[in-house]
Amino acid sequence: MIFELVKYVPVYLGSMVKFIAGPTAGMAMGLGLVETAVLTILGTMTTVFIFMTLGTTIRAWHKKKFPNKNKKVFTRKNRWFVHIWKKFGVLGVSILTPVLFTPIGGAILVAYVGAPKKEVYLYMFLSSTFWAFLVTWGIKIIFTS
Repeated sequence: MIFELVKYVPVYLGSMVKFIAGPTAGMAMGLGLVETAVLTILGTMTTVFIFMTLGTTIRAWHKKKFPNKNKKVFTRKNRWFVHIWKKFGVLGVSILTPVLFTPIGGAILVAYVGAPKKEVYLYMFLSSTFWAFLVTWGIKIIFTS
């Protein structure tokens, strides 16, 4: 019983940091498609929940730790964030989070702009569910070939 739970930990923790790590670890450990996808979804949503809950606290700490002394407002990174947000909104960022931003990056982006939590949770859950099953299925095909 304990050994089975130990096999779940790398999938869960890996998907909290990097989405692709969850399905890869799950297939490498011999877990099933549904187990791996569910653990990947749980890991991703844990990260989203943490950053959405602590978003204002983290933002305040960041501003205190790194004050805006002669900081450029229009940097390439800032323009990219604004472009992504204006073009796609919460839904678009949620769809792109697992494959482009990672759970941490997507959660920070939506927390930083102050997106409504209910929308973020719903869209991130739907997106992570879709991508978790798709990516896990794709990796399973690669591992079994």
